[in-house]
Amino acid sequence: MSKITLFVGLVFLSVQVAIAQNLNTQIPAGFDTPRTEIPHGKIDTVTYQSETVGAVRRALIYTPPGYSNEKKYPVLYLLHGIGGDEKEWFNGGVPHVILDNLYAEGKLSPMIVALPNGRAMKDDSAAGNIMAPDKVAAFTTFEKDLLNDLIPFVEKTYSTYTDRQNRAIAGLSMGGGQSLNFGLGNLDKFAWVGGFSSAPNTKSPELLIPDPSKAKQQLKLLFLTCGDKDGLLNFTSRTHDYLVTNQVPHTYYLFPGGFHDFKVWKESLYLYAPLIFQK
Repeated sequence: MSKITLFVGLVFLSVQVAIAQNLNTQIPAGFDTPRTEIPHGKIDTVTYQSETVGAVRRALIYTPPGYSNEKKYPVLYLLHGIGGDEKEWFNGGVPHVILDNLYAEGKLSPMIVALPNGRAMKDDSAAGNIMAPDKVAAFTTFEKDLLNDLIPFVEKTYSTYTDRQNRAIAGLSMGGGQSLNFGLGNLDKFAWVGGFSSAPNTKSPELLIPDPSKAKQQLKLLFLTCGDKDGLLNFTSRTHDYLVTNQVPHTYYLFPGGFHDFKVWKESLYLYAPLIFQK
């Protein structure tokens, strides 16, 4: 091996170590099990007028234990997959339980979590052919609905901060692709971005981050996870490889033996949530 090749290899290795060194991947038993003896947040269904869609749309909103209008909170926008709706995370991923438990352990900054329907169309149900072109296109349209309709609604209705440093976005599968596309495409709106098992809707890395130096300056956290047995791993790994090549700091974790399922996504949320909104 030439000295140049060895040097490049060592630099590549050092970057990989540096971007992952702050992630504690220990997932305790019972992290997603309800506990009766701790304070609980509240989760409600809300409706908002979407000018983008031309209809009233639904979302779930989780407010943390002790939520008060006397305080201001950052907001995490948590997105579902292609076969789900605003209830998919609630039913399959129990984010309210995971976050309640993290609060009880003192591991989380107080935050509001919005769980919207990422299929921005008048009939936004997951019924019928979820792969129909209009339903797939509606996931792209959701960027406009999110930025122009949902975020203003949340910030008007709840006691929130309204700057990029206090907005995060993350999602699973199709929602992971949306989170990377919308978050990295709107760094003036989001400082914290997470993609869990991101799907084929994820833009190519060169389109996601055309200006690595700008991303380095603006991102507080870019968080990528996937199961190492997931058939869609390529969409996460290619982004990771591009980030490493361009020395953009990020967190990247592959779950050993992990597939494209809620086990990976729940554990991803458990790892991601404590990292966001840190000063």
